[in-house]
Amino acid sequence: MDKPSSLPTSAHLLDDLESIRVLLGDDNLQPPLLTDTVEQIPLVLDEPQGNRAPTPVAEIEAEDDNAAQARRQDTLLRLDAELRAAAQLIMQDVINDYTPHIETEIKRRLDARMERLLKRPE
Repeated sequence: MDKPSSLPTSAHLLDDLESIRVLLGDDNLQPPLLTDTVEQIPLVLDEPQGNRAPTPVAEIEAEDDNAAQARRQDTLLRLDAELRAAAQLIMQDVINDYTPHIETEIKRRLDARMERLLKRPE
C-alpha cells in the first residue's frame, strides 16, 4: 500500500522541524523533566473579576446527582399518580360490574323481609 511512500515524507518533515529548531537557536534546550516545577501559572483566583471561575468537577457532579435525583423523584411521583388513577379506574369498573348484583340482592332481601312482616298476624 502507501506505507513505503509515507516514510520518506515523515523523515523529510523531521528534517524540516530539526532545521527550524536549529534556526531558532534551541538546539541545546532539553524538554523539562516531570519533576521540574513550573512557575508563573496563573491561578483561578488571579483571573479578573469579569471572568467566572470554572465550576469544580465535584460541584458539577453534585449538581448532576441532584438533578438526577430530582428527575427520579418526579418520575416516581408521576408513576404513583398514574398507578393511583389506574387503581381508581379498576375499582370503578368493579363497582360498576357488581352494582346490579348488589341491587338485586338488596331487593330480594327487602321483598323477603316485607313478606315476613306482612304475613305476621297481629
